[in-house]
Amino acid sequence: MAEWDASLDHIIPSSVLPPFWAKFLVGFASLVCFARSYDGDFVFDDSEAIVNNKDLRAETPLGDLWHHDFWGSRLSSNTSHKSYRPLTVLTFRMNYYLSGGFHPASFHAVNIALHGGVSVLLVDVFSVLFGGLQYSSKGRRLHLAPRSSLLAALLFAVHPVHTECVAGVVGRADLLGALFFLLSFLGYCKAFRETNKERTHSTFWVLLSILLGAVAMLCKEQGITVLGLNAVFDILVIGKLNVLEIVQKVLRKDRSLEAINYNYYYSLNAWLLLCPWWLCFDWSMGCIPLIKSVGDWRVIALAALWFCLIGLICQALCSEDSHKRRILTLGLGFLIIPFLPASNLFFRVGFVVAERVLYLPSAGYCMLLTFGLAALSKHTKRKKLIAALILGVLFLNTLRCVVRSGEWRNEDQLFRSALSVCPLNAKVHYNVGKNLADKGNQTAAIRYYREAVRLNPKYVHAMNNLGNILKERNELQEAEELLSLAVQIQPDFAAAWMNLGIVQNSLKRFQAAEQSYRTAIKHRRKYPDCYYNLGRLYADLNRHVDALNAWRNATVLKPEHSLAWNNMIILLDNTGNLAQAEAVGREALELIPNDHSLMFSLANVLGKSQKYKESEALFLRAIKAHPNTASYHGNLAVLYHRWGHLDLAKKHYEISLRLDPTASGTRENYGLLRRKLEQMQKKNV
Repeated sequence: MAEWDASLDHIIPSSVLPPFWAKFLVGFASLVCFARSYDGDFVFDDSEAIVNNKDLRAETPLGDLWHHDFWGSRLSSNTSHKSYRPLTVLTFRMNYYLSGGFHPASFHAVNIALHGGVSVLLVDVFSVLFGGLQYSSKGRRLHLAPRSSLLAALLFAVHPVHTECVAGVVGRADLLGALFFLLSFLGYCKAFRETNKERTHSTFWVLLSILLGAVAMLCKEQGITVLGLNAVFDILVIGKLNVLEIVQKVLRKDRSLEAINYNYYYSLNAWLLLCPWWLCFDWSMGCIPLIKSVGDWRVIALAALWFCLIGLICQALCSEDSHKRRILTLGLGFLIIPFLPASNLFFRVGFVVAERVLYLPSAGYCMLLTFGLAALSKHTKRKKLIAALILGVLFLNTLRCVVRSGEWRNEDQLFRSALSVCPLNAKVHYNVGKNLADKGNQTAAIRYYREAVRLNPKYVHAMNNLGNILKERNELQEAEELLSLAVQIQPDFAAAWMNLGIVQNSLKRFQAAEQSYRTAIKHRRKYPDCYYNLGRLYADLNRHVDALNAWRNATVLKPEHSLAWNNMIILLDNTGNLAQAEAVGREALELIPNDHSLMFSLANVLGKSQKYKESEALFLRAIKAHPNTASYHGNLAVLYHRWGHLDLAKKHYEISLRLDPTASGTRENYGLLRRKLEQMQKKNV
């Protein structure tokens, strides 16, 4: 190993660094790269995996984590993603508990620390892979960190492709999986560095390695691939077997892996490692057009990938230098084996390219790159130029990490950063449009939603969201066409059925609207919003009992459904059922004690029941919560008017009219009050 380390003198000019300072340098570099993401928001998949995941809440039993997927759905459900990562979810839950809620900074801090820990641990891992662990004549380990190990760990620490794992909180699954993957590998290596006299101790390390591998798998499925890497290490280093003979036997099996597009995706992953400037939060939906003929120029990328891989494999198998064979084989193993679950070779996965899956394979890439640079530095006279190249790569990658971390700080920057990288990705346009719609910019949102549908004519979620906006803008005909097409493409799309029902209701097509609502509920039995809208339909048709039943179903499914409670109170009030309206209002306020709209509705009922004092208290609480709501002041004025507190009535009528001069009912009541006050003044005179 000394000859390879010596070739790196110009990059790390000191003698071999002690482990503490080598690890400190690597850890510091990793923190510098990603510290900017510390105070970022929850973005993209973070919302579903964290903010909307009930498994993080204290009321969810811990045992449920073992029966749910990464997103909080039951594994047995047809809608489950089937990603089983209970230990990662457990760390999210601990974050939530210790920080007292969903405070993004605490979640991001853990991710940054985990990446630092993985980068530091790789100093030891690369020492093993490079064969650089040195021992004294008495068998004690010398506390040295070879230069190659340090450089490879630095390249890993500052690689921009890791930004998604570190800056996106859901990337913690990859970080934790990598951490325990490496610990398992080191444990396995430790077992075989013991003497025969310590056989029991060796067994302990093997068992510990297996346990850590299981933990890695429960953090992310990819963790199980550590068994493959351990096997390669065992065969190559411990067993000292001839790998060429084994490979020749494997190649005799007639297995066809010639899927041209999958191979192109592999080359894109390789390009992200080589040149991580072209990064995107999502690579699906047309981001990567399919190769449809061998005449496509992108076939060159496939040829380049396999030319490089075959060249490295030949070097690993045929080199006379056993040390070189060891480094290349282990480097390729670290590059390829953790990538296999995402390769589509053994089972289909839900993506074509994903930066997160490159977190562990990038360690193998960094090892091979370091080996290549060391070899090049050894065989050329322009060592200063190579040193400058390496330092330049480290600096540029660090700068790219800082910039990319900034893009992950909020969804607007993240989504817009993808427009230039993947302009053909319908999902990118959809997410930009959704972000604009959430901010109230409907006109711009429509433009991006239309582009998403143009790029992917079967993108039902874009159709649904576009139809919703058009519905709000009263462009009902086009909204109905879009939503009808969405449910035709995906008949079990419950949200689109509900929105179609809302549009049909607005078009006075009541029978069709009822059928759409019923279809939505058939596909999503626990759908409180759909029951609420169904109740509104029944209320419009004067089917009061059906409306009350629908709203009651909504509140049973979602006790905090304020709109359903309010509509029940108002309907009962309007139909003269004041006692029942009061009972429903009190029940609702007990469940949602700080809802000012419920206070207002119940106050109206109590006022009609001549429970003036209690009604006044609720009106005042509602006004305290929302002091600029004209109707609150106007109805309180009516209460005072009935109660005989005319001066207070006059005061709140005037406040109401100042807030909303167009309220004809309030103006009329105010006129009646003024005439009454004038008459009283005349009598007093």
